[in-house]
Amino acid sequence: MSDEARLHDILNKIADLARNAASEQRVTSFTRNVPDHSRDTPGCSIKAVPTRLLRKAASNAIRLNPTNAPMMAPIGGDGHGVLDPLSIAVMTTKYWGTQPRQLTVSFMDDASSALRDRILSHMNAWTSTGCISFVETSGTGNVRIAFGPTGHWSYLGTDILSIPTNRPTMNLQAFDRETRDSEFHRVVRHETGHTLGFPHEHMRKELVARIDRQKAYAYFWATQRWNQAMVDAQVLTPLADDSLFGTPPDQTSIMCYQLPASITLDGQPIIGGIDINATDYAFNGQIYPKQSGQTLPSTTLGSRQSAVAAGMDDWAESEDAHTLPLE
Repeated sequence: MSDEARLHDILNKIADLARNAASEQRVTSFTRNVPDHSRDTPGCSIKAVPTRLLRKAASNAIRLNPTNAPMMAPIGGDGHGVLDPLSIAVMTTKYWGTQPRQLTVSFMDDASSALRDRILSHMNAWTSTGCISFVETSGTGNVRIAFGPTGHWSYLGTDILSIPTNRPTMNLQAFDRETRDSEFHRVVRHETGHTLGFPHEHMRKELVARIDRQKAYAYFWATQRWNQAMVDAQVLTPLADDSLFGTPPDQTSIMCYQLPASITLDGQPIIGGIDINATDYAFNGQIYPKQSGQTLPSTTLGSRQSAVAAGMDDWAESEDAHTLPLE
């Protein structure tokens, strides 16, 4: 099979999985049956919009930032040249573009001003190298944060604009004034990375290849109550190999899970990041340059994040129109 045909086949499989995800019941959050040692550290899942909105969300992403559009090389004339529109949609990145932008933030659950300020300060840690910042609003924010018992998660980048305004775009389970400072560094900065459009680093193919699938299924069921479909989506489906720098995967990136040696084939852990590191800051500065008017070359791409690599959410179709536009 040619490389072009193989690419087409992979994309259509991704699209099929995305369709199936919308109707499949997934366990995406903590439950009462999770062992006590895992309750304080729920795994992060990237949420995805319902299948019916994937193309609209992709169109919105490209409107805000044309470089989000996938680079589609000509595909050979052997019957594999026509891509399903959904396949194209799931190849679209969700970055905000190089124009300096301030995203508003609101809180959907009660939180003290001290806690809100603390969260905002960690979200804005990314602004030391990037032009996207976050500011609290008394109204309905572009970013809407909840603290419910559904784990740690965020929608990816511009997808937050497709979420009904009565729903959160980020969840920080049980965060309060007693939460350790290290968790603000590890979790809030990680989830904000997703809001900026950054996928999971541990889903680079070199790291996925190190994971024992059966052991991963058992581990994530025991610690997160994630079923096999969820583990496939959040851990075992590698991203396309077109990262920004073309460098080896970075195990210490804030966007990388910590995975234990017990589920790897080589018996070595995937270290995982506990804070934004130098490479993260450099990546952020390339994607969101502070210099006004600077544009990225057309060959500068972030890793492609497929819809199947996210815990797909859903709501009543009647809610779809009630979304917050970005001026």
